[in-house]
Amino acid sequence: MKNKNILKIILVLILCASTGIASLALPSQKVYNWFFKKTEDGSQPPDAPELSFIKDYDVRWIDRNARDSDKVIYLTFDVGYENGNVERILDALGQYNAKGTFFILENVVNRCPDLVMRMHNEGHTIANHTAKHSDLTAITDKQIFKKQLTDLEKCCREKLGIEISKYFRAPEGRINELALSYLDSLGYKTVFWSFAYADWDNCHQPDPAASVKKILDHTHNGMVLLLHPTSQTNADILPELLRSWTEMGYRFGTMDELFG
Repeated sequence: MKNKNILKIILVLILCASTGIASLALPSQKVYNWFFKKTEDGSQPPDAPELSFIKDYDVRWIDRNARDSDKVIYLTFDVGYENGNVERILDALGQYNAKGTFFILENVVNRCPDLVMRMHNEGHTIANHTAKHSDLTAITDKQIFKKQLTDLEKCCREKLGIEISKYFRAPEGRINELALSYLDSLGYKTVFWSFAYADWDNCHQPDPAASVKKILDHTHNGMVLLLHPTSQTNADILPELLRSWTEMGYRFGTMDELFG
């Protein structure tokens, strides 16, 4: 009898393996902080070999298909709150008819619903930065992972009557393969960036003139630019940047185009 039971167990294991059921290994949980390699000659930054795994998922961080005859920049903003500067950013974008993508938190919807509705009504893309700026690499349970995204979706739907776009940016750029696999399965497209700079500390804002030079020096065709719209420096310099980019022949693309 004992031998028969062992044989049954072996047969079940063989059957499971043949159908893939026995393979329960999750994708890698090794955590990476997103980074890019700077260039100052107008060329696109190269791929980072350490992050080559992103090619297996629905991820964009630069437009490799951008053509010299159609120069494009993608303006993206990570929004955690409003301090008056986000409104100024929207004013500047409106002045140049430039569309941006705003990755928002639940806090912004609850405290500044009119601001989010303005983004929506002015044709900007409203996207997911998680409900509470959560580090999704710390979560392995898929249902808990999913809730970090759907809580924000629900908040926008119930409070504003709008559906946010299924584009995602990882808080602090922290990512791993498991998170990317979950995001793909939930229908989300992940957006990183090909240029950003230290603009987030409101107590130590960068010099406006130096910031304009830094950003323009690193501008490249197909650039996905990350700016924090709470930055006073960014609010001060965005009109000048938009004017300079327009004079340089750039237009401003959308996430639908980037992933198209």
